[in-house]
Amino acid sequence: MIHFVGAGSGAVDLITVRGQRLLENADVVIYAGSLVNPELLEYTKKDCKIFNSAYMTLEEVIAEMVSAEENGLETVRLHTGDPSIYGAIREQIDELERLGIKYDICPGVSSFFAAAATLGIEYTLPDVSQSLIITRAEGRTPVPEGEKLKSFASHQSTMVLFLSSGLVGKVQKELIEGGYSPDTPAAVVYKASWSDEKKFVTTLGRLEETMKKENITKTALIIVGKVLGNEYSRSKLYDGEFTTEYRRGTK
Repeated sequence: MIHFVGAGSGAVDLITVRGQRLLENADVVIYAGSLVNPELLEYTKKDCKIFNSAYMTLEEVIAEMVSAEENGLETVRLHTGDPSIYGAIREQIDELERLGIKYDICPGVSSFFAAAATLGIEYTLPDVSQSLIITRAEGRTPVPEGEKLKSFASHQSTMVLFLSSGLVGKVQKELIEGGYSPDTPAAVVYKASWSDEKKFVTTLGRLEETMKKENITKTALIIVGKVLGNEYSRSKLYDGEFTTEYRRGTK
């Protein structure tokens, strides 16, 4: 069987208990190169066959999965963060289904959760933002016409950008043109939860300047939105005046 496993955001102890157990029992591991903490591979058995998919094509990955299945072996396909976000698992799953090979998916802790943790923020603050846009800048990989940064910027929601560090100038320009003001709070988290993690809080208007100064060109998340500021309303969940299913409010 093939197990797609989220490796977590970087720190070894942020893989899930289930993910760790699957790694410990795996006969074959195909991991997503430098995006996965290599220390996680220490959980594997001594005779486990390990492949770095950074050097492989989709066809080569599938071929190793097929070989493992034919020999009755358990395979872990180890993806960074959570496999559902920019993990390219759909194309693998479609091939496995075409070949009649069983699989399952073990979710993981995405880096955008780790980034929020290190920044000490909440993505959804009352009267500030109740929506979170997860996206990327358009580079060599195109985005659908309705998902351009300018279009998303008009919502003024909290935004997290993956895979966009090398395009920060474009990001800054398009978000401001789309509706965010230059003084909108912004943050950059490099390698969230890794031992060499770095974080910087700035404004959208100074985002490119900040990233160039700190030499951040890859493996970083960009967060934009007023949730990085200090103004918000208390939630109704713990408001003493608010009645819930479990307690009666004062009003």
